[in-house]
Amino acid sequence: MTSSPEITAAIIEDEYPAARLLHHMLQELRPQWNITIIPGSIQESVTWFASHKHPDILFLDIQLTDGISFMFIEQANPESMIVFTTAYDEYAVRAFTVNSIDYLLKPLHKERLLDTINKFERLNTHHIKEMNNQLDIYALIQSIERKQEKNYRSRFLINGKHHCYTINVNDIAYFRSEEKITFAITKDGKEHIVDFPLSRLEEQLDERLFFRANRQFLVSADCIKSIEPYFNNKAIIHIYPPQGERIQISREKITDLKSWLNS
Repeated sequence: MTSSPEITAAIIEDEYPAARLLHHMLQELRPQWNITIIPGSIQESVTWFASHKHPDILFLDIQLTDGISFMFIEQANPESMIVFTTAYDEYAVRAFTVNSIDYLLKPLHKERLLDTINKFERLNTHHIKEMNNQLDIYALIQSIERKQEKNYRSRFLINGKHHCYTINVNDIAYFRSEEKITFAITKDGKEHIVDFPLSRLEEQLDERLFFRANRQFLVSADCIKSIEPYFNNKAIIHIYPPQGERIQISREKITDLKSWLNS
């Protein structure tokens, strides 16, 4: 299946700002697609699917306003390629790949979304129907229900000049990457070199406490003082302890940042 003006996509998401963000990202990547936002409840989504032609691709949030989205799948039997959007970590959604279903982890990233679109465009209708027939809803539900609380890192061992020492994660204001070296800046303003890139730190740290602002900064909620509008719909994050260079955040991430700070 290839991208064309006839391609239809639908978004079922319980949070409208998240649905709007995904809609915006899809419009930028595939402006010729016909994209619809469907109300993010099982009942309303089932009603919509019963009275409309099923879209070619469906972006489906796992947790809807009135229950888990697999109940929608049971009732609506969508003929679409299903792409789950979820805040669950990769270990919890491992079963999705077994069933040949794609998924996007929140916060969504345009590069990962483009991978999903490319995968969709490589498939044909026959393959999509086969994938949906292989979907074991109950196995997926059990996978989610068995999800254990992830153990996040609580401290780092730092190799100092003369000795090793530890710093607690709670004492860290933000991480900065510079020339492939990662620094942890503690709340007292001191810098410490850690042996992990920011991408690894994202996996090890509680996402409720740290936010990936851009390629160079991973910031703690405790250190954010304010958010200032910037050029081209971007924003500047002001943090404490002060940082010499501006911490810019893209317009795509501003909504995620505000939702994260308000959670």
